[in-house]
Amino acid sequence: MLDRDGFRPNVGIILLNQKNQVFWGKRIRTHSWQFPQGGIDRGETPEQAMFRELHEEVGLLPNHVRVVARTRDWLRYEVPDRYIRRDARGHYKGQKQIWYLLQLMGHDWDLNLRATNHPEFDAWRWNDYWVPLDVVVEFKRGVYEMALTELARYLPRHEQRNRYLRSGLRTREGEHTGAANMFRTGSMLVNPGMELPPGASFDPDPQNSMPGELDGIPSVSDTPR
Repeated sequence: MLDRDGFRPNVGIILLNQKNQVFWGKRIRTHSWQFPQGGIDRGETPEQAMFRELHEEVGLLPNHVRVVARTRDWLRYEVPDRYIRRDARGHYKGQKQIWYLLQLMGHDWDLNLRATNHPEFDAWRWNDYWVPLDVVVEFKRGVYEMALTELARYLPRHEQRNRYLRSGLRTREGEHTGAANMFRTGSMLVNPGMELPPGASFDPDPQNSMPGELDGIPSVSDTPR
């Protein structure tokens, strides 16, 4: 389903945890990291498509999240010809997306990368809100930056902690911070007592990954989603 200009309607999802970190998923069998996204089916509203993609890609239901905000208008990106199926060239130009900012109201263990028989991700992690765009395929980076910038004003406010605390210092409650209570996998500190959701993994490190398979883009062997 393309509009008159050759753009396929699509939704993107920025999912926040209680620390305003975002869900960052690794495309299955690739080294490409991205936000959940997918096409809008005929007859669907953007919000209906968002909730469908949320379940298909990360296993969450509407009661697991709160809709915080969405982009006001469509954000567009064009796809280079080399990624477009030959018979679609001249008709398909790219994606136009509505982006949603969601707050996770459930728990990490509610996420499930194997909620369907066609998983999109094989690993995930929580990342700082301003994700590393160098691991996003180049022609999507502008849309990611626009979506993150527009939606940043709606980030839930949390109590500010002392940003200058360093490893080994004590908080007011006398608890140690830093490496004493955590271990590192890749470039991420992980609580050793944390249980990962089904199908989840915090390895490999997206900082050292390169873009791979492209989501929602027609290729020689793919059809638009």
